[in-house]
Amino acid sequence: MDITIHTTPLPHEDPDESLAFYRDILGFEVRSDVGQGKMRWIAVGPVGQPETCILLAPPTADPGITEEESRVITEMMAKGTYGWIMLATRDLDDTFEKVQGADAEVVQEPTDQPWGMRDCAFRDPAGNMVRIQQVR
Repeated sequence: MDITIHTTPLPHEDPDESLAFYRDILGFEVRSDVGQGKMRWIAVGPVGQPETCILLAPPTADPGITEEESRVITEMMAKGTYGWIMLATRDLDDTFEKVQGADAEVVQEPTDQPWGMRDCAFRDPAGNMVRIQQVR
C-alpha cells in the first residue's frame, strides 16, 4: 500500500486568531479558506510540503453533533484537551524562541524527554496542544 497523511483537522473557535498563529507564527502557507464568520474551514501546511495539511475547522459544524456533544467539545477545548498535533523541526531552540517571542502560550520549554526525544509545547489560540520535536 502507498498511504500518506494528507489532512488532519484541528478545531478553532476564532478562525482569524488560528490563522494568525499557523500562518504568521509557525510560517505555514494557506492552502484554502472557505466559509464565513466563525464557520470557516482553513487548510494550512508547511511550505514545500503541499501534500500535508492541517484543516482548521469549526468544532461543532457537523449536523450530527448533539447539543450535549457540542457542550462537551467546547468544555474540552477550553481545557486544552480536545485537539493536539505533533510537529517537527531541525532547530528546536530557534523555533521555540520565535514562537515564544510571538507571545504564544508556552506549556513546556525545550526538554530532553526520558524516551530520547527533545521537544517543547505550546497552545494555539483554540487551546489545542502543539508539540514540536527536534529531528536530525
